[in-house]
Amino acid sequence: METETRAQRKKWRTIRLLTFTSILAIGALGALIFSFFIYIKILGPPPLAIPQSTLYYANDGSVIGESNSGEKRYWVSLDEISPSAINAAIAIEDRTFYNHSGFDFKRIVGAVLANIKSMNKVQGASTITQQYARNLFLTMDKTWKRKIYEAIYTIRLEANYNKNEILEGYLNTINFGHGAYGIEAASQFYFGKNASDLTVAESAMLMGIPKGPGIYSPLVNYEKAKNRQLLILKSMQETKTITAQSASEAAEEKLNFTGIHPHHKADSAPYFYDVVKKELLTTVGLDERVLALGGLKVFTTLDPRQQEIAENAMNVTFSEESDIQVGFAAMDPKTGFVTALIGGRDYDDSPFNRATQAVRQPGSTFKPLLYYAALERGFTPSTLIRSEPTTFTFGGTTKYTPHNFNNQYANGEVTMAQALAVSDNVYAVKTHLFLGEGVLVDTVKKFGITSKMTPVPSLALGTSGVKVVELLNAYSMLANGGKKVEPIFIQKVVDYRGKVIYEVEEKEEQVLKPELAFIMSQMMTGMFDPKLNGYATVTGASIANQMSRVYAGKSGSTQSDSWMAGFTPGLAAVVWTGYDQGKEITLTADKLYAKNMWIRFMEQSIQGQPEKLHTFKPPAGVTAVPVDPSNGKLATNLCPVFRITYFEKGTEPEDICTEHLLTGPN
Repeated sequence: METETRAQRKKWRTIRLLTFTSILAIGALGALIFSFFIYIKILGPPPLAIPQSTLYYANDGSVIGESNSGEKRYWVSLDEISPSAINAAIAIEDRTFYNHSGFDFKRIVGAVLANIKSMNKVQGASTITQQYARNLFLTMDKTWKRKIYEAIYTIRLEANYNKNEILEGYLNTINFGHGAYGIEAASQFYFGKNASDLTVAESAMLMGIPKGPGIYSPLVNYEKAKNRQLLILKSMQETKTITAQSASEAAEEKLNFTGIHPHHKADSAPYFYDVVKKELLTTVGLDERVLALGGLKVFTTLDPRQQEIAENAMNVTFSEESDIQVGFAAMDPKTGFVTALIGGRDYDDSPFNRATQAVRQPGSTFKPLLYYAALERGFTPSTLIRSEPTTFTFGGTTKYTPHNFNNQYANGEVTMAQALAVSDNVYAVKTHLFLGEGVLVDTVKKFGITSKMTPVPSLALGTSGVKVVELLNAYSMLANGGKKVEPIFIQKVVDYRGKVIYEVEEKEEQVLKPELAFIMSQMMTGMFDPKLNGYATVTGASIANQMSRVYAGKSGSTQSDSWMAGFTPGLAAVVWTGYDQGKEITLTADKLYAKNMWIRFMEQSIQGQPEKLHTFKPPAGVTAVPVDPSNGKLATNLCPVFRITYFEKGTEPEDICTEHLLTGPN
């Protein structure tokens, strides 16, 4: 009895030990599993290292450019994908997608048995989550290490994303062949439409391709693609996402394939496109990898209509035989948005951007900035200075003799309004020296010009170089009443999730006196007005007959540069023409390129727009009076010519013209 009792005790001790050990083992396993899931949570979602195409948009929403790594992928949200495509994907790839936690163990067992029975891999069991994890891991090598990482990625996806987010990611990462990755790129390539517009037939055809893009692409093997489509339609019918009738109709539907990727590097505005990419790196602060592969949407300021007009104007204006080059830019003066830009006559021949990079002498286009400074210091459009051949002596020995075009001088006093209209150089240099050479240097900075200025007498005639976009910026400030602007190429940048990561700030800062900015702009209309003809002809006479409205402008020239710049309140544009190496412009026709291109662009761009957008409106602080252009005095009905001229209130001329009292009007 005693022996039996001892044996029973030993048996119970063994049972208790085994039970205790089992509990410990189960506890340890539970703790291990719990720790694993805590670790998964700590790891967070796997990195979405998915290259996506960055798209560049014009101001009308059209795509003007794209950057990618050879994989065209445009991420779209689940609600931007046709329900037919979603249902097709689930039906053929993972019918229990919304019910499992990343792995479908029933399918796994079934697949293993099927493969053993046939002694070959005839059935797969990867869920949509597993396939998404595989796409994220970005390697397809068949190693245990990859499979383990894939499993961990799968668990991380399920732990950190909901089912719709996983499905969205899957549909945006799968390979559809021909460089199209993701449902949107595939829909655009195969059918030329958005993924949201796919029909049942198109959806079934597309979702058959990822099984083997080199086999099931309808552009590679239509018969195999069609059979795969029919299989998917049958699966959709079995999952009750379509009816038998819908499946039959889809099977009979004739599909039209485009086989063309819709977005390419812009043929239009390549120089503008380059500037935008540079701005993204410098102003926005993106790195090149994010820029190339981050799936960004970059909304630019480009106006495709104006860009086309500018390019057509260039092609019509320039002789094909001429080697002369061009730099052009247009801007909305109110916002600073650059709406069109040309950096050269042929981007493929030379990508050097003559609108944003070249620094060239602006010539007489600098005079409005000088005369604005003069207006600030008490000058008016009627201020008289003698125009005659003049030699200036500095330091006792240094001499400087400016010359007027064709050596035409009034040999008498002329008004500032007429001096600007006929571009009198002597008047400009005398004004510059009277103000002090440092005044113009400081003034151009107020106009947003950052290029270095040399304070010398010839600076009044534009001998220090500027860029096209700098001069455009300065003229835009006169056009908008003196508010600060700067050339803006990018309105907004959005990441692939739709989050705005950059947006231009709207600022309003008054830099110039609005009354004087308006008076200056009205003086600049004089270059087209024959009323200001006198000892010389107004410089805009050659294009005045092409004008349908009032423009403010100024031309300029040096031996190797020809400029035309001007504006309305709603549009400003600058054209530079010349030779890259600074060769002298000798042909008369070459000297007219800038003016002719400018007027063609302005006229066509403004056509059809509201008149009020381009009409100059005087501010309250100015007054308009009739002035005799020859002497700047108040005109009478005896004066043969008078011109309505604007002055700051209290500065208008008081003297009445008496020169025609005896002769009367002609």
